[in-house]
Amino acid sequence: MPDKLVIVESPAKAKTIGRYLGKNYEVTASKGHVRDLPESNLGLNPDTFEPTYEVLKGKEKVVQELARKSKGKKVFLASDLDREGEAIAWHISELLGLPQNEKNRIVFNEITESAIKSAILDPREIDMSKVEAQVARRVLDRIVGYKISPILWRTMTKGLSAGRVQSVALKFMVELEKKIAVFVPHKFFKIFAQVGEDRFSLSQIDGKKFNNKSVTSEEKRDEIIHELSKSNLHVKEVRKRTSKRSAPMPFITSTLQQGAIGELGWSASKTMKIAQQLYEGIETDKGQIAFITYMRTDSTRISSMAREKAVEIVTSKFGKEYVGPVRSAGKGKKIQDAHEAIRPTYPENDPETAKQLISGDNLRLYTLIWNRFIASQMASAEYAVTDVQLED
Repeated sequence: MPDKLVIVESPAKAKTIGRYLGKNYEVTASKGHVRDLPESNLGLNPDTFEPTYEVLKGKEKVVQELARKSKGKKVFLASDLDREGEAIAWHISELLGLPQNEKNRIVFNEITESAIKSAILDPREIDMSKVEAQVARRVLDRIVGYKISPILWRTMTKGLSAGRVQSVALKFMVELEKKIAVFVPHKFFKIFAQVGEDRFSLSQIDGKKFNNKSVTSEEKRDEIIHELSKSNLHVKEVRKRTSKRSAPMPFITSTLQQGAIGELGWSASKTMKIAQQLYEGIETDKGQIAFITYMRTDSTRISSMAREKAVEIVTSKFGKEYVGPVRSAGKGKKIQDAHEAIRPTYPENDPETAKQLISGDNLRLYTLIWNRFIASQMASAEYAVTDVQLED
């Protein structure tokens, strides 16, 4: 009989984690948020902005089941490790009446046996700073939505929503559109000389530097071309050099979405949906397996263990000389760096190996993530560049 209860957000995640914990653990899912502001009114004290919460419609049975299963058991709250996940853990704790300062919150960046067991051994208290950040954002959402949306209904179409983020984004778009409307286009010309298979750009005329803005009329363009057509070009100088391009950093949420748009033609929402499946776990012939780390991150940092695995793979496939140096993750005021970059949980599962376990969109996105992760740990690309200068 289990004496410990682990509460996660999704049934798929519960199934994956259940593989790694023994018979003393029961793993169940809240299926996302269980409590929120009421739908029928503002749900806020107008003077203090203090929110009033209620159980979400359709989640009453879920809450009852969580309460029933938690009786007499040690409860671990294992919702996602971002602000929303922290808030979900807090709401569940409040509904179940768990002690406020109890260390029952566990977090992990990847759903692997070692990560889950390490988290169980190192629980912490709910991070109320994260919870309060989520509450503040939710309150702002509600204020903006309730106060501004009715204006949209009166002036445009009923049912439209004015969101905290999309309203500001719309303002930026309107301002940009106004700039476009008053923009006066200016012509300029680039001039090239085609010599065999090579194309040379014009850089100087009579010793004076030539750039894209040097010629702004067709008459001037034709005059220069006419003069150049009478020239006998010869090689003045040949310079050889090496150009380097650094390996890309591993994916974060925004660059994953950009990569999927460019490489796969996917929308951001589809990308995150498939990434969520890969993170939570997919049923395979070998059971429920999670394929990537947490997909909501702004950090390019990776663990030392993941780095070691990547070095082994690069050395094996390409040679030791292709292994890149250890690079520090970018830091900035707006970077939380709460968890790792997006990477494979088991880097040894290359796309060919993964093909035996997953298919379709899951395999396509996994291949994109695996390739980017391995590339990020490789040496800079080197290019041989030859500069040839011609003159009359």
